[in-house]
Amino acid sequence: MLDYFALGLLIFVGLILFYGIILLHDIPYEIAVHRNHPHQDAIHATGWVSLFTLHALWPFLWIWAMAYREDRGWGFSDGHSPKSHVVHLEQQVAALQGRIERLEASAGQLPSDNRGEGI
Repeated sequence: MLDYFALGLLIFVGLILFYGIILLHDIPYEIAVHRNHPHQDAIHATGWVSLFTLHALWPFLWIWAMAYREDRGWGFSDGHSPKSHVVHLEQQVAALQGRIERLEASAGQLPSDNRGEGI
């Protein structure tokens, strides 16, 4: 009786380890799905390949999945999207153009004999 119990316990532990390893290798894919990663399928397929390469690719999959977030894109950012940077630069250019126009208008009001001196 104990032989069958031990055999059942070994099979149970083996199945738990087998499925546990598969679940462990799906962590980068689950992160990619959660972050709406553009390479979800590639991360998932590479996770399966990593099972057969003695887990050599798994740390790189983790980094690959963590490097992207839908709100900020790839890598590190200050929390602003590229569009907001463009809008900010356009505002700066408009402000500088207005300043140049004011300076040119004020330079036009100077007497003609003082124009160009000191430059």
